[in-house]
Amino acid sequence: MHAPEDTAEQIAALLEGIVRRQRRATKDGVGESVTHGQFRVLRTLDQSDQALRLSELATRLGIVPRSATSVVDDLEAAHLVARHPDPDDRRAILVTLTPAGTEVLTTIRRTRRDAMVTLVARLTPEEQATLHQLLTRLAQD
Repeated sequence: MHAPEDTAEQIAALLEGIVRRQRRATKDGVGESVTHGQFRVLRTLDQSDQALRLSELATRLGIVPRSATSVVDDLEAAHLVARHPDPDDRRAILVTLTPAGTEVLTTIRRTRRDAMVTLVARLTPEEQATLHQLLTRLAQD
């Protein structure tokens, strides 16, 4: 029998391996054009019901504003996001997804989903349901 710490470490390693596979599939499907950090920005903007100030984007991502600015600079250069002046505060800048950004995000999500479908297909429907239930419990705050 494994000690709980050993089991936890093994589970962490397995989950990391699955995430690596998913990221590798994304690179194969989308290319090297979008980093994981850039994907997080695109996803955060997509999940927001409005344009976000750079400071709010940084807060939601848990990074410093300077880092958010660097990522947004790269995404803007790739035409995946756009900056606009905030009509309520001329000093602030709002960031939105462009149609190209939405398209890239959709492609990444589809590629990741397809990679996971391939992995999960190895399991029976009952095993899939159990895995989903267990992961849902672990993901709860």
